[in-house]
Amino acid sequence: MKLKLLIAGCLSAMIAMGLLVSNINAKEEERVQLAKAPSAAGIEGKAKSEEWAKYYPRQYDSWKKTKEYDTFTDMLDKDPAFVIAWAGYGFAKDYNSPRGHYYALQDNINSLRTGGPVDEKTGPMPTACWTCKSPDVPRLIEEKGELEYFTGKWAKYGSEIVNSIGCYNCHDDKTAQLRASVPHLNRGLEAAGRKSFEDSTHQEKRSLVCAQCHVEYYFKKTEYTDDKGVKKAAAVVTLPWANGIGKDGNAGVEGMIEYYDAIGFADWTHKISKTPMLKAQHPGYEFFLTGIHGQKGLSCADCHMPYTQEGSVKYSDHQVIENPLNEMDRTCMNCHRESEEKLKGIVHQKYERKEFLGKIVFDNLGKAHLETGKAIELGASDEELKDIRTLIRHAQFKADMAVAAHGNYFHAPEETLRLLSAGNNDAQQARLKLVKVLAKYGAMDYMAPEFDSKDKAQKLAGVDLAKLAAEKMKFKQTLEQEWKKEAKAKGRANPELYQDADTINDGKSSWNKK
Repeated sequence: MKLKLLIAGCLSAMIAMGLLVSNINAKEEERVQLAKAPSAAGIEGKAKSEEWAKYYPRQYDSWKKTKEYDTFTDMLDKDPAFVIAWAGYGFAKDYNSPRGHYYALQDNINSLRTGGPVDEKTGPMPTACWTCKSPDVPRLIEEKGELEYFTGKWAKYGSEIVNSIGCYNCHDDKTAQLRASVPHLNRGLEAAGRKSFEDSTHQEKRSLVCAQCHVEYYFKKTEYTDDKGVKKAAAVVTLPWANGIGKDGNAGVEGMIEYYDAIGFADWTHKISKTPMLKAQHPGYEFFLTGIHGQKGLSCADCHMPYTQEGSVKYSDHQVIENPLNEMDRTCMNCHRESEEKLKGIVHQKYERKEFLGKIVFDNLGKAHLETGKAIELGASDEELKDIRTLIRHAQFKADMAVAAHGNYFHAPEETLRLLSAGNNDAQQARLKLVKVLAKYGAMDYMAPEFDSKDKAQKLAGVDLAKLAAEKMKFKQTLEQEWKKEAKAKGRANPELYQDADTINDGKSSWNKK
């Protein structure tokens, strides 16, 4: 009897061991299969992320979840002072907080900032405004050359740039390794005296791929002669890092100001104060370098793309977590030992402090612009207003850099508050000087009109929202439809994703409430 039980036990153990080995072998086979790189020829249709799904289904499925981040805040409604600060520039028309990568392309198309072009040669923006929105951009740079890509109007590539931010923005189509897909990143790193992307460590690359877009930049006018002998001018995306970034615990903002002043660059002339202005974009990388996480050697991906384990397969979550505090068990708690609630409370304090100072500085900036406008109206000369305008220009860039990347208050709270304070000091100095100028012209008691709502602020800034919305809607019903037909006919985009993104986004605009 004992022998029978022993034999039965051994058989059961052998069967279980066999099943375990079979399961391990199956998982190992799956792991090896998933680790295979595409062929030496690369992925066909590399700009279309769904083509990558054949090799990396888990990463692709998680990327599709960026679709879940489908809400935004109308920042002009939240902070009407922004409208006055950006009067005469596109951001005074329309400015929303970002949504997921799934929507980046269509949000760019829907924005009032890109206007309502009627053909490929019209509209307010250059082709450079596509640069951070699509994997079709590196494809076009490779096919046409960088300078040709950066030549012309935004509408030039409407039927070509049809896939939203995806795999080919960050990965090589032959090896799937991280890569710099746009030339301006390495040029910026070289100017800053930093290592090239290729010479950086893998951990550094996990932030640098984000730095292809989440950085401050400007469009540098570059004249050239094409291969047909035609003289042209390109607006090339350029990073103002020549004076360094992330040095001594600051993001290099003052160095950028010196750089811009030295070359006499301005993004636009302010409509009210006639000040040559600088518009900060989204300097997440510069601020991240100066914060405690950046200084400790973490990467953007550690918090926004944490590793996920499925059986024997470990991969980076490409949902790109919008707010890591919503996934703290996979992000913060890998390192921190405090409770989740305590950490959330600390972050909320940082946010409230940024909001408090931000309201003060942009209120002062708005009033400084309006008071300068009044001085101009009364007859003040450019010479009298020269120093005031310099203070306004510098103040606004410092403050704008602090808030233009929505996560700066978390990535580098000390630097964010420092710049808001420095910007507010400059704005107050400008207003003190304006008191004397206004008094000279008999307006000692002048008070700037209120701009405590988006509607009031846009009226002061001369923004005709109804006209702009009508132009945009006409564009969407005409030229955009032509772009879609051509893109679908030539197989440039996945029809399902392209149509899905369009349907969802049409009703998601601050100017088109549905």
